[in-house]
Amino acid sequence: MKVFEQSQLLNTLPKQFFASLVGKVNAIVEQGHDVINLGQGNPDQPTPSHIVKAMQEAVEKPVNHKYSPFRGQAYLKEAIATFYKREYGVDLDPTKEVAILFGGKAGLVEVPQCILNPGEVVLVPDPGYPDYWSGVELARAKMEMMPLLSENEFLPDYKKIPQHILDQAKLMFLNYPNNPTGATANKDFFAETVSIAKENDICVVHDFAYGAIGYDGIKPLSFLQVEGAKDIGIELYTFSKTFNMAGWRIGFAVGNASVIEAINLLQDHLYVSVFSAIQEAAAHALLSEQTCVEQLNDMYESRRNVLIREFREIGWDVKAPAGSFFAWLPVPPGFTSEQFSDYLLDKAHVVVAPGIGFGQYGEGYVRVGLLTSEERLKEAARRIKDLSIF
Repeated sequence: MKVFEQSQLLNTLPKQFFASLVGKVNAIVEQGHDVINLGQGNPDQPTPSHIVKAMQEAVEKPVNHKYSPFRGQAYLKEAIATFYKREYGVDLDPTKEVAILFGGKAGLVEVPQCILNPGEVVLVPDPGYPDYWSGVELARAKMEMMPLLSENEFLPDYKKIPQHILDQAKLMFLNYPNNPTGATANKDFFAETVSIAKENDICVVHDFAYGAIGYDGIKPLSFLQVEGAKDIGIELYTFSKTFNMAGWRIGFAVGNASVIEAINLLQDHLYVSVFSAIQEAAAHALLSEQTCVEQLNDMYESRRNVLIREFREIGWDVKAPAGSFFAWLPVPPGFTSEQFSDYLLDKAHVVVAPGIGFGQYGEGYVRVGLLTSEERLKEAARRIKDLSIF
């Protein structure tokens, strides 16, 4: 059989760092060991039953068996506008300021292709979600990294970005609550972001994937709640985390009408919108009472508290995340992040994600997910304690 070479484009895409971690984990599992996987980002709870029921009813409707409108169902866009007004006090025009996405990841990868030309500059958080890099490479654009450091509460320091880089930059990715650090942003930071973006003609893309997950009574802030944000940017939201709908592949982008139009235009050429039954269920999720979201947040907060308490008790000096379902924990002396991750897997059969997989400035940390039961989190702490590292 002839083997056809992959395109230059595919060969230049970033290597999937975590594919090797998955291979290592699978090898340990195949040996028969009980592995506690804290390295993944896949919600462990089912989709709420009322959303599943809405989907079941929608699937039976023959009208939903046809092609859906290219740019999504109007009722879902109207539900998104209602949701944003109710939750964040943000007014959206559902016809011009909302785009339906095939999951948040699709939008994040699409946006650079929508508004960048080859060689143009994107400001990217480091550490950050690796799929930002994929979208930039597909657009043949150039990344300039914004370090997220503990001394600045894992927010980029705009004063340290050289002016010639700001002059070249056309796009900026932000993500709060943050993956992987669990940090959150306040109104002053977002206001500064709007100012920087306006002064330098930069489009801001705020990845709000963890928008429903905030702790200590503080609700995460939407970027669009800040005055002027809609003028210079968009926000991406996913149903995956808020409603445990990760496998459903549904999300949306809201904000600046010109960027929304660009997303819709690209998707016109790629897709014929999301299955309408999923769109019906998504609209139901947004418009129904939100007790399930509150309960999910409470569960993650309780898990967070258990994880941080247990790890501190074994001598690991860790800080509690302010949002998201991740904790960002310092690696003990004598290890790189990958070495520490391998050591925990080999000796304790506990999986954590090495920080280097999220960028250069992720070195020195590991990411731990709150995506298993409190008992399993306690067991992970017991296993790590037995290694006498701390």
